Amino acid sequence: MAAGTDHGLKNILWQKIKENVIDDHKKPGEWRILILDHFTTKVLSSCCKMSDLMSEGITIVEDLYKNREPVPEMKAVYFISPSEKGVDSLVNDFKSTYKYKAAYIYFTDYCPDSLFDKLRTYCAKAIRVCKELNISFLPYESQVFTLDNPDAFHSIYSTHRTDKDTTLQKMAEQIVTLCATLDENPGVRYKKEPLDNAKKLAQLVENKLGEHYELDEKCKGKSKTQAQLLIVDRGFDPVSPILHELTYQAMVYDLISIENDTYKYQSKDGASAKEKQSILNEEDDLWTKLRHMHIAEVSEEIPKLVKEISANKKIKDGKITMSGLSQLMKKMPSFRKQISKKTVHLNLAEECMNHFQANVEKLCKVEQDLALGADTEGQKVKDPMRTLLPVLLQKHSTYDKIRAVLLYIFSLNGTTEENLRKIFQQIDNESNIILNWDRLGVPIHSSSSQQRKTVRKDRSHEETYQLSRWTPVIKDVMEDAIENKLETREWPHKSECPAAWNGSGAVSARQKHKGSNQDDRRSGSRLIVFIIGGVSYSEMRCAYEVTQAVKSCEVIIGSTHILTPRRLLDDMQDLSKTKGPMETFTIIEEKAA
Repeated sequence: MAAGTDHGLKNILWQKIKENVIDDHKKPGEWRILILDHFTTKVLSSCCKMSDLMSEGITIVEDLYKNREPVPEMKAVYFISPSEKGVDSLVNDFKSTYKYKAAYIYFTDYCPDSLFDKLRTYCAKAIRVCKELNISFLPYESQVFTLDNPDAFHSIYSTHRTDKDTTLQKMAEQIVTLCATLDENPGVRYKKEPLDNAKKLAQLVENKLGEHYELDEKCKGKSKTQAQLLIVDRGFDPVSPILHELTYQAMVYDLISIENDTYKYQSKDGASAKEKQSILNEEDDLWTKLRHMHIAEVSEEIPKLVKEISANKKIKDGKITMSGLSQLMKKMPSFRKQISKKTVHLNLAEECMNHFQANVEKLCKVEQDLALGADTEGQKVKDPMRTLLPVLLQKHSTYDKIRAVLLYIFSLNGTTEENLRKIFQQIDNESNIILNWDRLGVPIHSSSSQQRKTVRKDRSHEETYQLSRWTPVIKDVMEDAIENKLETREWPHKSECPAAWNGSGAVSARQKHKGSNQDDRRSGSRLIVFIIGGVSYSEMRCAYEVTQAVKSCEVIIGSTHILTPRRLLDDMQDLSKTKGPMETFTIIEEKAA
């Protein structure tokens, strides 16, 4: 397989691109140039390597928007988004003189007639192929996707923006391309909330699914498949993306500075230290194995793996340290390759544990008690303010204090103006980060009409760590959906559930997907969950846990973008700012009579 994982979204997408773009009109022994824009660069980077492209006859990958040397003897494959800027750049390649021998154009999505007309007018003779695919999403992991649109948060929740409906339309189109790539026509449901974002998006998706399967020649009039799509708004669970999580992946992205999934660290080589970096993705088998484990288990697992490799390598028993491993690697170069990935995660786990011991441990106890409304003994928290006060009075960062404050407010379903005033004095008056939650339908004032109470599953029988007792609400939803226990009153249908969701208390394992030449899908049904406004790493983990537990149903989760606690709080702060399309008005001065 191209992408390093044997199944899942990344492989399915790569097979689709390979079949519809790379292999289309390919001649044996012929080398071609592949031209990408910013979005399609991300798409291809997420599911294949340069070596995969070279093995398919692609000699160069070029950026559509950069100056490129003419290669008139070679054919160019354009895999681009249908935008005016992109089409203009393509036209310029053939308008006066041909930069390439011919153009093979593959748009990620529907191309407007105006852009097609422009292509016909200026470079019709150069075009050999012009097709529209349905690929407007990014596979982040084997069971996680995004729409690569973090700005959607501001578009949907800001009172200053006027492009909310346009954003929801675009999101619906992108979700349909995910369904088409998976060869699914799912039943659509949404969580009923005071805000109607989920309802609107569900209706748009259902309409566009119908339109897509009417127009698609390969599967015209496709009936509903054995899949469900659930759409929820970010405000349905404000707790999960705010808590300090102690599972490895969530903890790393919360506490360590990770940019573009890249971890940078100092590696000691003798007296000097060198900066190294490692990409945290599914190409790293150890990362994939460890990412959903509790940090306590990770801290035990990595040294164990290192000891297995370093047996008979003269490493002393006892604590394995980065400096000790560096010395060993220097003495034994052959040992370096085997141990390098382990040292990355040993270093990363050590950093996480340092943060935990410094201040996160204290925060976790308060956060868990507030989130659950009960302590480790199961005793109800009678005075949440008393639980919160130590965090406000101790030396924690403003952002950590804000996270605890929010959990306090969520636990009460809103608090009084007087309480809020006192709290704001303790958090450097960063009041907007807290007050703006009401734009997500989350009550901040006790007088709010948006009161809510979520009924949670009893998980007291499940083994867990005392500082990791909280379970994301979305896990309850996934399990209830698979067991056909979601109440229609709370989860209205935009289209009927398919037969596989048989109402007997579990998805029928006898219901099988029809086999596909493009993919090696697991048998059973699919549950697709889409969260408007961002998905947290703990919620991503739930998709894997439920899939592993059920086996007859694969759970896929996605959102507009991936959240960390810091990013979400920054997004909340930004809701007070004016950016993007806004409502405008003109003042007309009346002339004096």
